[in-house]
This record gives sequence, structure tokens and C-alpha cells, in this order.
Amino acid sequence: MTDHISPILHRLHAEAPLVHAITNPISITQCANAVLALGARPIMAEHPREAAQITRTAAALLLNLGNITDVRMEAMALSARAAREQKIPAVLDAVGAACSDLRRAYALSLLERTPPAVIKGNYPEIRALVCPDYTASGVDGDARLTLEAAAVAAAELARRYGAVVLASGKADIVTDGSRTVLVHNGTPQLGQITGTGCMLGAVCACCLAAAPAFEAAVSACVLLGVAGERAETPRGSGTFFVRLMDELSTLDGRTVFSSQHTEEYHLENA
Repeated sequence: MTDHISPILHRLHAEAPLVHAITNPISITQCANAVLALGARPIMAEHPREAAQITRTAAALLLNLGNITDVRMEAMALSARAAREQKIPAVLDAVGAACSDLRRAYALSLLERTPPAVIKGNYPEIRALVCPDYTASGVDGDARLTLEAAAVAAAELARRYGAVVLASGKADIVTDGSRTVLVHNGTPQLGQITGTGCMLGAVCACCLAAAPAFEAAVSACVLLGVAGERAETPRGSGTFFVRLMDELSTLDGRTVFSSQHTEEYHLENA
């Protein structure tokens, strides 16, 4: 694939764009540090009376549905509207949409009213936004859901809302409904600490501040995946997380480009 990552990293470090992330308290620090590691500037404002104002000054917006509250739902709706009005690219991370009727309904309402540039979720979350009867337990993956089924759901969702869809799993799927790319970078250790899925959304928002949606989503998967591979350690989760942040903050475009493992994927049932 063409090297989109080097110019993204260069632009982030040169311009330090502001990324407004409304996320959950479980991963807020990890998300902020991921944004800083890539050279962008995080702001995590979630009060409804200031959220839209903050969004209007940002280069990209992240809306994360983890640990959702009424206050954060109100702030997200206001920020999503402001981003839409100002043509600021947004990521909607539909955390828990497969296990919570509330989150699924809220995600769908945001998609209908203020479609983002990128819709992100794991395989079950993306499937749940397409299939109203589909449910899963918790916010983890679903071993019953094949890559093909997830890719078909992602492509349908992308076409429905005119967005790029990022479905994270054993292989990360990025699709705009007509073109689909798989990203195979990563390590199982990324799933052994909380917040790395949320960090992927934050990395994607950073990349959105510097590139079109499809390239941004693919680059985000590669960046976090390569950082994870380079951080792998037998010492345990704590050491891995520290090493992950070190790698994410010191990656250069040439290293990432030479380490990326991506492929075009042709859907049979889309």
C-alpha cells in the first residue's frame, strides 16, 4: 500500500492539532496519552454547556460510548452537531452497542442525525448496528462471529451512512462499502489491558485530523498494531503498557511502513 503514515505523522508533529475526545473515565487517561504520543493535543471536555464550543475549536472529534451517562450523552449530541456544522471529522466508537439496548439506540440516533466520518467498534458492535436482533455478552469480541460476517456487516453499515467503518478484531477491517482492507498488525497482549480499543479510537481521531477517513482508519490500525508488536514482552501487562506508550511515542513513518501487514479484501456476500 501507499505510505500514508509518514505524512500523517509529520503533519501531526508539525501542526499539533487539537483533538476533542468525549470518552469514558475507564480509558480517558490512556486516550489522552495516545493523542499526545502522536504529537496532537487532547482535550476531554464533556460538560454539555461547553462541549460544542470546544468541538468548534478542534481538528477532530472522538465520541466514545463506554460507561455512558446522561450527561455525556447530551454533550456528545451537542458536539456531534457542532462538528457536522463546522465540517470537523468525527469518530463514533460504539462501545457496548452489542450488549446494551441504550447504547445501540443512542449510537443509531447519532448516526441518523449526525453521521461521522468513521464508525468504529469491534466485530459484535458493528454487527449490532446493522442487525437489530444481534446481541453479545459484554464489550469483548464474539468468537461465533467470523471475519467474513463482520466484514459484510461493516460494508453494509458504511454504505448505509456514507462513512468509513473500522471493525476491530483478530484482523482489523476498514471499509467504505466498496473497498475493504484488512490490517493484520497487533498482538494478543493488546487485549489483556483495558482501554486499548478506546486508544485505537483516539489514534484514529488523530489521523483524521491529518488525512481522509479511509487512510486515517487504516493508518490508526497499523500504528497501534505495530506499536503493540514492538512492545511485546513476557514480563506482564504493566510492563507491556509502558512499552506500548514508549513505542507509540517514538514510531517513525519508515519503521511503520516497513512493518505494516495489510491486504485488500474482496467480499463475496456484500
